[in-house]
Amino acid sequence: MKSKLGLLLLILLLTLGATACGATAALRDSRVDAPPTAAPTANPTEAPIDEDPAGYARAFYRAREAGDYLGMYSLLTPSSQGLVDSASFIQRYEETMHTAAISAVGAQFLAALREGDTAEFGVRVTLTSDIVGDLVRDHTARLGYEGGRWGIVWDEGLILPELAGGNRLTLESRIPSRGNIYDRDGKAVAYQGSAYELGVVPGQIEDEPGLLAALSEALGLPPEEIAEKYATALPDWYVPVGVVAEEELQQYALALEPYLDHGLATPKRRPMRLYSDTDSAAHVIGYMGSIPPDQVADYQARGYSGDEMVGIAGLEAWGEEYLNGERGGILSVVDPAGQVIEVLADREPQPARSVYTTLDLAFQAAVEQALADAIATHPAANYGAVAVLDPNSGAVRALATYPTYDPQAFDPLRADSAAAVGALLNDPNQPLLNRATQGAYPAGSTFKLVTFAAALNSGVYDADSRYSSTGSWNRLGDEFIKYDWLTGGHGTVSLRTALTVSCNSCFYDVGYTIDGIDNTLLPRIATAFGLGQPTGIQGIAESAGLIPDPEWKINNIGEGWATGDAVNMAIGQGYVQVTPLQMANIAAAIANGGTLYRPTLVDRLGAAGDAPEEAPPPVVNGTLPLSAEQIATVRESLWNVTHAANGTATHRFGGLLVPVAGKTGTAEAPPGLPHAWFVGYAPAEPFTAPDGRMVEAPELAIAVVLENAGEGSEVAAPLFRRVVELYYGIEVTPFPWGG
Repeated sequence: MKSKLGLLLLILLLTLGATACGATAALRDSRVDAPPTAAPTANPTEAPIDEDPAGYARAFYRAREAGDYLGMYSLLTPSSQGLVDSASFIQRYEETMHTAAISAVGAQFLAALREGDTAEFGVRVTLTSDIVGDLVRDHTARLGYEGGRWGIVWDEGLILPELAGGNRLTLESRIPSRGNIYDRDGKAVAYQGSAYELGVVPGQIEDEPGLLAALSEALGLPPEEIAEKYATALPDWYVPVGVVAEEELQQYALALEPYLDHGLATPKRRPMRLYSDTDSAAHVIGYMGSIPPDQVADYQARGYSGDEMVGIAGLEAWGEEYLNGERGGILSVVDPAGQVIEVLADREPQPARSVYTTLDLAFQAAVEQALADAIATHPAANYGAVAVLDPNSGAVRALATYPTYDPQAFDPLRADSAAAVGALLNDPNQPLLNRATQGAYPAGSTFKLVTFAAALNSGVYDADSRYSSTGSWNRLGDEFIKYDWLTGGHGTVSLRTALTVSCNSCFYDVGYTIDGIDNTLLPRIATAFGLGQPTGIQGIAESAGLIPDPEWKINNIGEGWATGDAVNMAIGQGYVQVTPLQMANIAAAIANGGTLYRPTLVDRLGAAGDAPEEAPPPVVNGTLPLSAEQIATVRESLWNVTHAANGTATHRFGGLLVPVAGKTGTAEAPPGLPHAWFVGYAPAEPFTAPDGRMVEAPELAIAVVLENAGEGSEVAAPLFRRVVELYYGIEVTPFPWGG
């Protein structure tokens, strides 16, 4: 924009200059050709100025609206340019824009007056500040005709009239306290508290070993590490060495008191972000940190000074505009000596708005602990995730990933922040990865839900179509023979039963057959289930996963689509990748009758100032490509998975008070053990909860994955059961491996 405007201004100048030169040349030529009828006078008449100065005035202020200060400078009269160089000119405008947090400039032209080689234009300029509001000033822009063109006669009053004579602006910001993040019942998950900065003055230290011992106890740092912080400081310098939360400082006050003014400076109070006692939902809440260097200018344009703590990830970042509130301030004019001579604006800050999540803090903490316990006690599991949704709205009830991290590690006020962040970034276990939303895995047999739907949409199959399973399948040829998970096969089964018993060979055959009819059908149905694309959950990063199709394969692999791709895809292998959140969303849609809601983490925004409490309505992403009757068939098959004698997980749910339905998955992931999956919902039938409630419809949709841990029924299903037990307050069942 700026470069285009500058080019237009240059063309304008050249055109106007050429016009003036042309007019002068024409006048000169006419004098040469005319017959000498009279002797020249001593004072020849000046050539009239034909140019209109309005174009220059308008161009000057359009350049100001665009922030093209160099373009503005090019429109000054030569004499004005002789008084101020371009760098100083630009600096004065940028300084004013920055100090007053001006985000927009508007100019409205008023009356004009011209007399000979001078002109005046009235202009109403509106400067919009994100901190103090609009500043509206009427300017009188003077123009002079110099060097064959018009130009702006500049003085500092054209920035703001009050800045004439070398005055400057100063801003005293008023910053509201940051808003809190709560669970849906108002329990604080992240909140604003107080901390104290501890610092030393090296030249005042009398008992260094004693001081270092006391500081070490309070800060949790080795004495030598604290001493290094002030080792190169001058004796009278104040050197901060760490930050302690307000409540923690109290227990160390007696030990620190003898060193006050004897090396230890009076602690400085400052705001600090605090978290729940369980440090739950770190990947959801995110963390705060210093403004990234490449974003400082953007934040400053919004009224930040540039050295604040802001949300960097998770809901802390998503909700920054709400949690930060609206800053206020006092904008004043100071003279060259620094004395305040006028207050231009004084605006009170507007309070921040709190963010209420859809999480239940106690349940979230319990699910995180269950996941951690399962992994800690299982002989093979190291990583995993759990996603829990409300099927009736898409609200996230819990989102757990393992391993996790402490969000306070990113607080630069912490003495060990740099080391802690470095450790997280370099940890091979990737604790910053939110496996519930960013972990992309082969779906294994949980994908058979999609293949089942594709079969019904093909026109070739219905739920009672029969298939004879012998334990092996070789329609791709003997060199590509595939085997069922059950030696000898499942015999003759219907398609609906094949879903219950998870018959691989039946679904291999479905993939083979429908690919021969339409090799885009299975990918299209998977996409309709919400796979291969982000769910749109707000505030946290997520993977789109991957649903391959013929076009994708040729563009990314450089090979054409093969029937074997569809065969592998039919059981969730090959190139297929899904996230636990996506699979929980599919379970939710099956549970609620076919609606794919957009998962949401924000239950409501708190009221503040004139803003009322706001609860965003559920958002529908789509519907499953199944009729109501077909969804009922799927639900029946999933019920049988957990209740029928031939169900793959019936033995894992015996005696459970809550009726559940779901699907096991065992996804091959060489070179390790398979990923263990279980996805489903609860209750699958109306039941009376332990608290006496009659629960008519499903309340939970859950996806569990444990990486490289083994069979879905053996590892993931028991964790799924525990999540259900925790939600309903039922005594938990020990894990079958002894956890």
